[in-house]
Amino acid sequence: MAKVAFIGLGVMGYPMAGHLVKAGHAVTVWNRSAEKADKWVAQHKGQKGATPKAAAAGAELVMACVGNDDDLRSVTYGDTGILAGLAKGAIFVDHTTASADVAREIGEKAKASGQGFIDAPVSGGQAGAENGQLTIMCGGDAATYEKVKPVIQAYAKMQNLMGPTGSGQLTKMMNQICIAGLVQGLAEALAFGRASGLDLTKAVEVISKGAAGSWQMDNRHKTMIEGKFDYGFAVDWMRKDLGICLAEARRNGASLPVAALVDQFYAEVQQMGGNRWDTSSLIARLEATKTAKKF
Repeated sequence: MAKVAFIGLGVMGYPMAGHLVKAGHAVTVWNRSAEKADKWVAQHKGQKGATPKAAAAGAELVMACVGNDDDLRSVTYGDTGILAGLAKGAIFVDHTTASADVAREIGEKAKASGQGFIDAPVSGGQAGAENGQLTIMCGGDAATYEKVKPVIQAYAKMQNLMGPTGSGQLTKMMNQICIAGLVQGLAEALAFGRASGLDLTKAVEVISKGAAGSWQMDNRHKTMIEGKFDYGFAVDWMRKDLGICLAEARRNGASLPVAALVDQFYAEVQQMGGNRWDTSSLIARLEATKTAKKF
């Protein structure tokens, strides 16, 4: 059993922290909204810290899962931040999807204070978090990773050390680049099939067993056909992630023409009012475009 703190109880962090309790760890939480932390404590019988620093005090491991680089810095630095409460020799594991730059920045500050740091963004969405079936991409040194590996196993179906600090975030960028292209391709295929008069359910049943098959096809085609978009990762967050990918590509010289185009398509979905729709809502943009062309 480890003494663990968890910072950030959103749709991902709330169940992740719960899995740590189920695995037998002693967990103290902090959330910007105190009511959410109170609800978690009542449900899981853990503890609540008044600040990130207070939650981190005495913890062997501190996990965080917040929104973006700015959110991460706000809970990490300052007199009430995680690093102020984290003891020497303790480890900070960040599950936020953020930039590789902020991961390296925090890693350096933690190292200077005698603390460990692993950047560990996750994939699998809310369902993966709730079911303890996340994929976790880690960056940091091998010795530190081996210490945190058995603890984060509580909510992981797959985890691996990808390289030095920042490598977890870079791998998550690859993940989001793939998703952008896959969802757009699926949206186009479904829109094409509908325009052609095909039975979309039968068509997907066939093509999903061939080279076109993917997680997105298996898990999102039915809701896309039905025009329901409240089943996963929000467009606002996907645009944040693609922005990180495109900024990193400008630095490393990689070419991301499809990701850049899909990011523009998501901007159009936002203009349609779909900020909180899930990423499969790209098909709604195609349907709207088709309707507009009729007039």
